[in-house]
Amino acid sequence: MKAQTFLPQDYRPAEDEAFMNDRQLEYFRRKLEAWKQELLDQSAETLEGLQYSARSVPDLADRASEETDRALELRTRDRQRKLVSKIDAALRRIETGEYGYCEITGEPISLKRLDARPIATMTLEAQERHERRERVHRDD
Repeated sequence: MKAQTFLPQDYRPAEDEAFMNDRQLEYFRRKLEAWKQELLDQSAETLEGLQYSARSVPDLADRASEETDRALELRTRDRQRKLVSKIDAALRRIETGEYGYCEITGEPISLKRLDARPIATMTLEAQERHERRERVHRDD
């Protein structure tokens, strides 16, 4: 097991340090784990809320509104469930030493991009190329 890396509270990855050094990896690992925990907590709250809202509402309009709200909430939670799996994949990449590098080009992903979207798997340029190709093929 790897020793815990000390990380000051105000630490932010900087371009002038070695890319994906122990401190940067620890920073992103903590960021990802906190994000995951937040999503799991929200999911638990949703389940609790759905159990309490599963009552019979006599008014048809109120019932329809409640069903719409419930469907929207479930769709949101499904998206968050998928996000949790992406977070887990990013945590695995940290463990294997692949985190922070583009899966297409192998180039480092910018720290600003990773800080904004820690689950990113491609550089901005590779992502844009991917989306352009996807758009072209989707239009066919």
